Amino acid sequence: MENNKTQYWKGLDELNNEPSFEKQRHNEFVEKLPLNEVLTENEMNLSASRRDFLKFMGFSITAATLAACHKTPLKKAVPYVLKPEEIEPGIANYYASTCHGCQARCSLLVKTREGRPIKIEGNADSPFSRGGVCAVGQGTVLSLYDTGRLSHPLSGQKEISWKDLDSEIISKLNNIAGAGGNIRILTGTINSPSELNAIKEFTAKYPTAQHVMYDAVSSYALLETHRLAFGKFAVPNYKIEEAKAIVSFGADFLGTWISPVEYTKQYAAARRPEGKTSILHHVQFESTLSLSGSNADMRVVLKPSQYGQALVRLHNYIATLAGSAPVGNSSLELMGNSIKRTADVLWKNKGKSIVITDSNNLDHQALVAAINNMLGNYGSTIDMANASYQRAGNDKAMIALANDLKAGRVDAIIIGGDANPAYSYPDKNAFIEGLKKVKLSVSLADRLNETAEFVQYVAPVHHFLESWNDSMPKDGFYSIVQPTISPIFQTRGFQESLSTWVGAPTEAHEYMRNFWQSNVMPKIGGGNFEEFWAKTLHDGFVMTAPAAGSATGSVASLNIADAANRAGKGGNEDDVEVILYEKVAIRDGREANNPWLQELPDPVSKVSWDNYACVSPKYAEKHGLNDEDVIEIKANGYSVKLPVLRQPGQRNNTVAIAFGYGRTLNETAGKVLRQTGGGNAYPFATISGDTIIYEGQKVEVSGKTGTYPLALTQTHHHIEGRDLAREATIADFTKGHTGDPLEGKQGAHLISMWKDYRYPGHHWGMAIDLSACTGCNACVVSCNAENNVAVVGKDEVRRRREMHWLRIDRYYAIADTEGQYHDKYREIDELAEQKDNSKKGIDYENIKVVFQPMLCQQCNNAPCETVCPVAATTHSSEGINQMAYNRCVGTRYCANNCPYKVRRFNWFNYAMNDKFDYHMNNDLGRMVLNPDVTVRMRGVMEKCNFCVQRVQMGKLDAKKEQRALRDGDIKTACQQTCPANAIVFGDMNDPESNVSKLMGNKRSYTILTDLNTRPNISYMSKIRSVDTQVS
Repeated sequence: MENNKTQYWKGLDELNNEPSFEKQRHNEFVEKLPLNEVLTENEMNLSASRRDFLKFMGFSITAATLAACHKTPLKKAVPYVLKPEEIEPGIANYYASTCHGCQARCSLLVKTREGRPIKIEGNADSPFSRGGVCAVGQGTVLSLYDTGRLSHPLSGQKEISWKDLDSEIISKLNNIAGAGGNIRILTGTINSPSELNAIKEFTAKYPTAQHVMYDAVSSYALLETHRLAFGKFAVPNYKIEEAKAIVSFGADFLGTWISPVEYTKQYAAARRPEGKTSILHHVQFESTLSLSGSNADMRVVLKPSQYGQALVRLHNYIATLAGSAPVGNSSLELMGNSIKRTADVLWKNKGKSIVITDSNNLDHQALVAAINNMLGNYGSTIDMANASYQRAGNDKAMIALANDLKAGRVDAIIIGGDANPAYSYPDKNAFIEGLKKVKLSVSLADRLNETAEFVQYVAPVHHFLESWNDSMPKDGFYSIVQPTISPIFQTRGFQESLSTWVGAPTEAHEYMRNFWQSNVMPKIGGGNFEEFWAKTLHDGFVMTAPAAGSATGSVASLNIADAANRAGKGGNEDDVEVILYEKVAIRDGREANNPWLQELPDPVSKVSWDNYACVSPKYAEKHGLNDEDVIEIKANGYSVKLPVLRQPGQRNNTVAIAFGYGRTLNETAGKVLRQTGGGNAYPFATISGDTIIYEGQKVEVSGKTGTYPLALTQTHHHIEGRDLAREATIADFTKGHTGDPLEGKQGAHLISMWKDYRYPGHHWGMAIDLSACTGCNACVVSCNAENNVAVVGKDEVRRRREMHWLRIDRYYAIADTEGQYHDKYREIDELAEQKDNSKKGIDYENIKVVFQPMLCQQCNNAPCETVCPVAATTHSSEGINQMAYNRCVGTRYCANNCPYKVRRFNWFNYAMNDKFDYHMNNDLGRMVLNPDVTVRMRGVMEKCNFCVQRVQMGKLDAKKEQRALRDGDIKTACQQTCPANAIVFGDMNDPESNVSKLMGNKRSYTILTDLNTRPNISYMSKIRSVDTQVS
């Protein structure tokens, strides 16, 4: 085997040695301290003196603490001298709940301190999410304390009492119903049995009422295809962990599609190579680089309009292998023999493979169903008997509703908070005009979104952390939502509002108990309800026995021949097509006012705070475009101006735009999202028959009209010419190779300047598995929440001043011409020295990606410690490189001397500073702060400390129980949330600990070993599959 000499690069500017990169590389540490601000009272025009600052800080902390004490999660107010039994000052309580960051509804444990929810953790007992939480789920706790939430009911955008609002709405509903008027309830996907029951009671009271579910990013074609085939309007239950091959056409199942935490758990488990001769083989057909595509073993890059042609060809290859007649006609030649190779892999793994697509085209979904059917995947890796209800939006019903509104055939409409069609519906202007015609319009939103601004009444709903609710994301799985804090504002639950308007007002807790006693408990079994209810609140969910066998029905009922004829037509190669997609953090836009998520760099592009237009490097070169040049994209009578981002791995003649930006809310409703750039991508979607189509639209692109600065972080922390990421194929791994470039050679003989210190007690370390890590960034947000990491804003990020203790480095390299990643890589060392690689043969569409979490390595020979003039950074007796904040004088010598670029400097006081108007600068937002972690001040260096507060708490708990620490008692914030279980923390002095065993794994290595820093963090080489090895 040849040694892995692959050269990795973070961006095109690095690969091409562009002037901007050279400037960044040489000027990384030259920025001077703002001494004129540090030595005066003028910090960002802050007028208060230091004395006033301390005075006001003391008052604000007291105010936030008093507010937290008032919000004790009890049903009755109790004087705090009679302390609630479950509240112990300084001790965290955990409440089982269900996440509402998206429709996947992962099971959670919510950490509270003195009655304040401050941290989201996963429920490890859940059979689906298994303790994982995504970045959005981690961010939901901050949205609870969002000052943009509505504090009162509104009538005509003016505050009104609940009594008056209810009276007026009930009167109008009765008048409309009495006259036979049409009433509609419009919501997003609802998989809550109790909410659906409340809607059922509402429609029984008002017989002309109908319920319509609408998803901004719809999966209607997937649902409708399986309704036609199996009689269930539901998402199949995909068993990725039991598959040997998965093929995705555009579905970013590791990032945003359906249930990414669940899929990531299964995917990572199936990709671990130990004890295997083959691992899950992943093929991704896509137009722009996604999180799933970044982890694929083979990528096939094609235009959105070519998806149908590719599916027809794949179907016909498999049909030929199965002895069936081909259908349709597709002459498309894609990436050599990639379709045939994919078909061979799938056929070799009949009944052990999965084919998926996120296309909302009914023909595409029919072809995918037919392929899975020929492979025997239904009833094996694809389960319709125990289906998923994590998507339920009905395009056909939504389009009919919009047409009825436009024609004036709707008299009353009640809109749930998750539905925001005035922003996300393709023909939003027609919807808004229709909304103005109805006699009664009500929004049950938590804030003034674009739709709520056009209705007559707004009945603000609770945040889910204030609510009683439930969920059934999958057949037989019932999870609970319980309040962790009393309502902060004058809001009310969805069920409470509907029950009030039908004349039977019921408090949410009572409604939930009654519903579960009558409808859920009988499905679980008999017994005492109080015991059943108490156990449910403790566990967070209950399950019925899974349905046996397969769902009735047949894919044969679908007309595959007609679908193939329509799908095989394709588009024109010279046309520019738009790609509409969701970002991992912002998704469909519902969390756009969350500063944690806005400042989180996108895993692929590494841009935060902005939307942009991704184009291929080839397209950019042809049209003279560089990063940050503004172009105009036009289609469907709509246009938007966006800055360019050259994206390796993207198909030529395509433009990719993310959903969730271009919001039009006023300043009060969304201070954070008003600071973001970008435009609304939803109007580029089109309505075709009964479906909303997101792919394949032809657009016109105008030349650059100026520039717009992007907060791009991909080259902020350059480590030049080093062995950082390692990888190998499973074929080589089974022969003992792990991607070590010095394999079989003698490394440097390292001599230390210091005597070794033998840690007598604990010696903490961490192992990170690059084969498992998907780069999802959940760990970054979890770290922010746990450690009170400041949000600095777009301008400061552009100045390389982001404060994240943990970052995910994304590295590109070149794949071979077939998109497969073999052990013999193309050498690009010489090409990297050239400034015009596009003319030297580099195929930017065929790239591979490696993600590598990077944090303080807790070096035993830490370079930072030796240069600190005041010993502010020292080594603990347990191997943690720790900071004494009040000793730090801000020389930044430690940051200059850190080879891993993981130290962060507080250039300003980010807390209590109106120039950084995020959650740390108002009493409500500060309620999310972890009281166990100091909020750092200006002029102080900070970094990862292995969540030392958790280490101390774990040791104290063990001491109270008079026992030794057990492996797994202590989990860092990044480890606990990781959907892929890629991070393991533990005691290296314990030979039986998981981290010790992983560090002894043959894939394990440390970074920059030749510097003799002796890190306490080890990485494990990434292992890829090759199609010849799949069996």
